[in-house]
Amino acid sequence: MSDPIEFYFDFSSPYGYFASERIDAVAARHGRDVAWRPWLMGVAMKVTGSATLVDRPMISAYSRHDMDRSARLLEVPFAFPEPFPIATVAACRAVYWMGGHAGADAAKPLARALYRAYFADGRNVSELDVVADVAAGAGIDRDALLAGIAEPAVKERLKEVTNGAIERGVFGSPFFIVDGEPFWGHDRIAQVEHWLETGGW
Repeated sequence: MSDPIEFYFDFSSPYGYFASERIDAVAARHGRDVAWRPWLMGVAMKVTGSATLVDRPMISAYSRHDMDRSARLLEVPFAFPEPFPIATVAACRAVYWMGGHAGADAAKPLARALYRAYFADGRNVSELDVVADVAAGAGIDRDALLAGIAEPAVKERLKEVTNGAIERGVFGSPFFIVDGEPFWGHDRIAQVEHWLETGGW
């Protein structure tokens, strides 16, 4: 099998949420796996000097409208959460702990559950107790996860992925790397699929 598609995302990214509902199916149609890489986009935003869409004059109103429209098109549950944006350290660490504890395939359902908790149910996944409750709802031992989030190796893993993403030029969410080719944004999934179909252009 060819190398997996690398999927970088931040749990505070609504377009990352939309991508999380689609990218595995796209990859599977072309015999690919997806390496899910939660990271801290806020670190990159400090480097680029950018702001969230909802903090930009004029763009804010449009982006809120577009998020609702995109959710309707994709037929995924969505309610713009408050507070927004949030720190996503706990959620990211939970996914990396789960991946190390039970394997990458076990970590993906947790990542999806955390995304849906925030963008569908309005639960603040910046809070440790909320992350643990979401994990418990997915059948994961709550106490083990809370202990795992605090492990030095898990904390270091998140730092490594975040710093490595920035070094590779990753600056947004979602961000895909396919055989070394970067694609930024949920609206580039069609291009990702065409790239997989054709081998690039």
